[in-house]
Amino acid sequence: MKDPAQLYELADEVDQIPDGLPLVAALTGFTDAGGAVSQFGEYVLDTLNNRVVAEFDTDTLLDYRARRPIIYFDQDHLTDYQPQTLRLYLVNDELGQQFLLLHGFEPDFRWEQFTAAVLQLIDRFQVKTTTWVHAIPMPVPHTRSVGVTVSGNRVELTDAMSVWRPHTQVPSNVLHLVEYRLQQLGHPVTGFVLLIPHYLADTEYPSAAVTALECISAATGLIFPTDKLREENREFLTKIDQQVSSNAELEKLVGTLEERHDSYMENAGLRSPLTDEDGELPSADEIAAELENFLAIKRRGDDSSPGFGGL
Repeated sequence: MKDPAQLYELADEVDQIPDGLPLVAALTGFTDAGGAVSQFGEYVLDTLNNRVVAEFDTDTLLDYRARRPIIYFDQDHLTDYQPQTLRLYLVNDELGQQFLLLHGFEPDFRWEQFTAAVLQLIDRFQVKTTTWVHAIPMPVPHTRSVGVTVSGNRVELTDAMSVWRPHTQVPSNVLHLVEYRLQQLGHPVTGFVLLIPHYLADTEYPSAAVTALECISAATGLIFPTDKLREENREFLTKIDQQVSSNAELEKLVGTLEERHDSYMENAGLRSPLTDEDGELPSADEIAAELENFLAIKRRGDDSSPGFGGL
């Protein structure tokens, strides 16, 4: 295998990036039902302070003929060439907490070398946890919350959040391979697969982006502004409901999906993330104590969690 470092170029001042940050990955390519991944990445970069840490070599990794870049024809000349990019960013969440974001196109070529490069960067920055998201179309109704399937080695997230746990072969994307390699190394890694209503798979479904942000928050403790997306989702759902109510066949389809969804969820045995191992809700005093402890840790800047090394 060629040197993984040949695939990317580091920006200046990367030595000033603190060790132990979480890594979040969201790559577009094979499947992005509801525009979940693209919306998530664009929203984070548009609303939060960020800068580029590393840029991957597009000419090496992208099949231009399969995913042709966009250029604008302005009457008699060309403008606004928009090449595909794949970058690692340093981002500050709404509270100023820093994290690394890997966002852009999914590589068409050199998956093993690219995976080795990602692991190399994880080792360089002593990444604390790695979390990634993608989305697939499923026969589920838009009138219910977007469900997720959780993979990886963080059992607490799987137990609390995974609504569908199949035994099946799936066509992989490159982040499946990254997760697989990280699991072999014992690095904390989680993949969230969002289950998007199949009839909305080709739209930009704001609820998908909101769910992606919520999943990342649950895995990392990062805080994201979501008010704008939630308002867009309310407007989107109003339009969808109007279309459904005016079409008897669509109304019947959604009703059938609702019945199947509710029946499945009744038997899913999903444990609420608010309950303890015995299914009991914490008391107000316990919640207050946990909050006080969390704030005290943030004030001290005390984060003794181990980094990731030994690659």
